[in-house]
Amino acid sequence: MLVIPAIDLKSGKCVRLRQGRMDEETVFSQDPVAMAGRWVAAGARRLHIVDLDGARAGKPVNVAFIEAIARRYPRLPIQAGGGIRDMSTIAAYLGAGVSYVILGTKAVTTPQFVHEACAQFQGHVIVGLDARDGKVATEGWSKQSAYDAVELGKRFEDDGVVAVVYTDIGRDGMLTGVNVEATARLARAISVPVIASGGISNLDDIRRLCEVADAGIVGAITGRAIYEGTLDLAQAQQLADELSAEN
Repeated sequence: MLVIPAIDLKSGKCVRLRQGRMDEETVFSQDPVAMAGRWVAAGARRLHIVDLDGARAGKPVNVAFIEAIARRYPRLPIQAGGGIRDMSTIAAYLGAGVSYVILGTKAVTTPQFVHEACAQFQGHVIVGLDARDGKVATEGWSKQSAYDAVELGKRFEDDGVVAVVYTDIGRDGMLTGVNVEATARLARAISVPVIASGGISNLDDIRRLCEVADAGIVGAITGRAIYEGTLDLAQAQQLADELSAEN
């Protein structure tokens, strides 16, 4: 299982939000490329980058910073999301060296777009399902939909997505512990890999996710915990490797 550092971009800075609220941010760095370098030096095998401004605007805003990271670390797989709503944006990101694009709002509001994107960019499309109380939210988590995360997950697996990022909004940025039960429930319901996100705070959370990794959980995204030091990225990845070897 991969432990994946998150870099959330707002106004060109690395920030972390609490439960997705744009007015509850903590700035951790003014230099996103340097921050990426910090996680690469710690052994990151993939980066998760979100354009928070883009998610709200409906179009990329911090794309220049994402492209700069991709240029600086061309061999590092990067999954990027936030405001990706058309084919030209996907093509631009992939052309700039991003490995995977994450579709969120557009996937929920226009499911056909996922099907078309997967057909055109096979092997490069991830869907992000960001849920509050089991229901998926959109527009940078500002709007709640009536869709159930498992229901949408089943729909998108047929379209050919390579993975689903499942985020428990209520726990994101709160360091309250990952929602293992909901993540495992989704992973067991679909055949594509699931990446856990939201609430990861320490090695115990990594251990708990590894215990249910056989359900189809292949990664864990962590943000505030590694920035504030309650989780050491290198130690977390080492633990995940050791537990994976045992199973």
